[in-house]
Amino acid sequence: MKITKLETIYVKPRWVFLKMHTDEGLVGWGEPIVEGWSQTTAAAVHEMGRYLIGQDPRHIERHWQALYRSGFYRGGPILCSALSGIDQALWDIRGKELGLPVHEILGGPVRERIRIYTGAGGSTPDECRASGRAAREAGFTAVKTGVPQSVRFIESAAFVASFVERMEALREGTGDDVDIAIDFHGRVGPAQSIRLAKALEPMHPLFIEEPCLPENVDALVQVARSTTIPIATGERLFTRFGFREVLEKGGAAVLQPDLSHAGGISEVRRIAAMAETYYCSIAPHCPLGPIALAACLQIDACTPNFLCQEQVTMGEGYLVTPFKHSAGHIEVPKGPGLGIEVDEAAIEALRYDGSWETPRDWYEDGSLADW
Repeated sequence: MKITKLETIYVKPRWVFLKMHTDEGLVGWGEPIVEGWSQTTAAAVHEMGRYLIGQDPRHIERHWQALYRSGFYRGGPILCSALSGIDQALWDIRGKELGLPVHEILGGPVRERIRIYTGAGGSTPDECRASGRAAREAGFTAVKTGVPQSVRFIESAAFVASFVERMEALREGTGDDVDIAIDFHGRVGPAQSIRLAKALEPMHPLFIEEPCLPENVDALVQVARSTTIPIATGERLFTRFGFREVLEKGGAAVLQPDLSHAGGISEVRRIAAMAETYYCSIAPHCPLGPIALAACLQIDACTPNFLCQEQVTMGEGYLVTPFKHSAGHIEVPKGPGLGIEVDEAAIEALRYDGSWETPRDWYEDGSLADW
């Protein structure tokens, strides 16, 4: 079997799908994307295609090593995301050839259902309370919310009180049996994160995500040591090498590698195993499309230290058979490969030119804030 073509498709609202063709008619799907850099990532996929065309798609690890190591420059969001989507497509082809879901090839499932969380929150306490109640009534056992935009390095007491009031209302809506994760989104400096975490501890959050930007692991460690709330990070880290220092220094209890950024199925499998040796769990990051989610579910199914799965689409309008959740869980996929069939007629209608920019956020004084 040989790879014959790599086809990238820009799909609304901001995704890139990869369709990998072979000379035996098997097709593999992946989702190589850096949000806001779709065209750049797609270009990297096609440049990697110079090596891949004519290769046997079943030699997944060989190709991963060749694409990651042989170009002299390694890592980073563009190269790793291009590699991630390619890796997903290779695993999809291998599973389809064997007639097995990817998780079966990786050792088989360790669970029957995969826990997912949904978004919740609002700009007022009443909105937060209603949102939490709606998530609970829909059967979810976990939700995630976030801090407002344009958080200053050191915020006022009024800011803290207002945010805590909304989180208390969210907790009222969910009840104590639903977990609440809070995404700081890297918008908050370490000093302010420590203050916020102390105020939020009575609500027992599931975790605080990205309490500061990931470049300085020591700052992350400082926050982690200041609170009893578990710290999560990883959506902007790439390959096991990017996670090494976080684990060694105790910067997080929950790792969030993204299957479309961190190195694909192959590499996130290794990251999860590393995390297990430090008694850390993984909660794969996935604010992306249904192919990325399908890849996550394969890892979730066979990973002992899996915690909970992010998702923003269940595949309606993209997949022939969308995912379904029941009581806040998705059944372990049974279909071959990634376990999905892309609705190509539907995505044809959603094609666009790939032009999407990450929103920019500004402080009141006109300076740039972290988004």
